[in-house]
Order: sequence, then C-alpha cells, then structure tokens
Amino acid sequence: MLLTIDVGNTNTVLGVFDGEELVHSWRVKTDPRDTADELWLRYRSLIEGYTVTGLAVCSTVPSVLREIRTMIDLYFQDIPTTLIEPGVKTGVPLLVDFPKEIGADRIVNTLAAHELYGKDGACIVVDFGTSTNLDVVSPKGEFLGGALAPGIEISVEALAARAAQLRKVELVVPKNVIGKNTVEALQSGTIYGFTGQVDGLVDRISDELESLYPDSGEITVIATGGLAPLVIGIAENIDFHEPDLTLIGLRLVHERNH
Repeated sequence: MLLTIDVGNTNTVLGVFDGEELVHSWRVKTDPRDTADELWLRYRSLIEGYTVTGLAVCSTVPSVLREIRTMIDLYFQDIPTTLIEPGVKTGVPLLVDFPKEIGADRIVNTLAAHELYGKDGACIVVDFGTSTNLDVVSPKGEFLGGALAPGIEISVEALAARAAQLRKVELVVPKNVIGKNTVEALQSGTIYGFTGQVDGLVDRISDELESLYPDSGEITVIATGGLAPLVIGIAENIDFHEPDLTLIGLRLVHERNH
C-alpha cells in the first residue's frame, strides 16, 4: 500500500492507497517543532494495520520537510519513496516566471486536476486552506499560474485580533445574508464574502483562459482543501468538490517515478 502525506501550514493530511483506491485518510495538525521521531510515532499510530510498501510526500513547511527526510532515512529506507521537490518527474510544465517558488502541493493538485477533470479543457483548482489558492491548469496539463488570497480562518483571526468589539465566531453559514447580530454579521461577511471573492476571481480567470484557448472546451473548477465544505453549495462557479485531490496527485507522481 502507498502512504501519501501532504504537510500543510495548518494541517497534515495522510492517506493510504490500495492501487488507485484511497482506503483511508486522516487529518492532524501540523507542528513545525516536531522531530523525526515524533512524526514517526504519530504516523505509525495512524497507519497501524496497513502494510506500507511506498511513500509519497509533499510539504509546504521547510522545518517539517527536513524532519521527514530524517524520518524516511530512519524508518522508511527500504521502500520506494517520492518527495515532491526539484528533479522529481511530475509531468507538469511550470509556465511561470520562477518555477522554484511554486509549492509542491500546487504542482500535485495540477496533475490530479488534469488527470481527473481536464481531458476536455482547462481547469481551475481552488484550494481552501491556510491561504486560498486558485491554480490554473491549461488544457495540456501545464501550470499557468494563479491567484493567492488570505485564507478564511486567517482573516477571521486577524479581524478578531484587530477589532476590539469583534471576536472569532464559528464558521457556519448563517440563516440570512443580513445578519441580525454581530455573530451572524461576521458569519455572513466571512462565508458569503469569501464565496463572492472566489466566484469573482474564477470569472476573471475564465475570461483570460477563453482568450488564450478559445477552442479548448469547458473550463472545470474543482474545490479542495479543509475549508472547502464551507462554500460548497454557495459558490456559483465550483463544478466539483474533491477533498483528496492532493493525495491523488501524490499517488500519480509516485507512480510516474516508481
């Protein structure tokens, strides 16, 4: 079985694949202070009962990536391992000014989106995480760039920290857009505000894609990330919700390298 690990700034998502089937997945918090031994203890407790025969990892946290390298040397040295980094075959051309700046998660998301949804046209991946990333995929599976915005939780925390009479609220969809109290007003501004932001960006990106690829067919918009469920059903431009997009991308890259 293949163990996939996606280390994000806030959460780490792990998944075990049996062939192409995702058998089980877990979401745990990311702690940049974890050592290699602490990571191994945590991961081992989750995957107990599964026989791991391969490992694929991407990380946006340099300190954790360093410790994962040590963990691999100590505990996974006998199995095929793929770390998403320069030199690894992903099959994703990066058509941007500075390719080394592109996060590993954005690259594997591009690959998975193209393989799953992009055979008939371009794709836009909206990743709702610590930041909200909109990644643009050409009809050929190339990474064209995108847009980055503050994530939903970061914005709520910043507002609560800077406004004396406002506070953090539970991120749920309010009964009405017109909030009748402070909590509902904050929920409305957050949920519907971010949804409008994403819809607006998708519209503008789609216009540019249509001018670049006028005959490429439909543009598909895929939502992923831990906070995506907050906007599913509200956002007008999201076609599919694929919560395991990054894990699927890790599996695809691992297969290309082993």
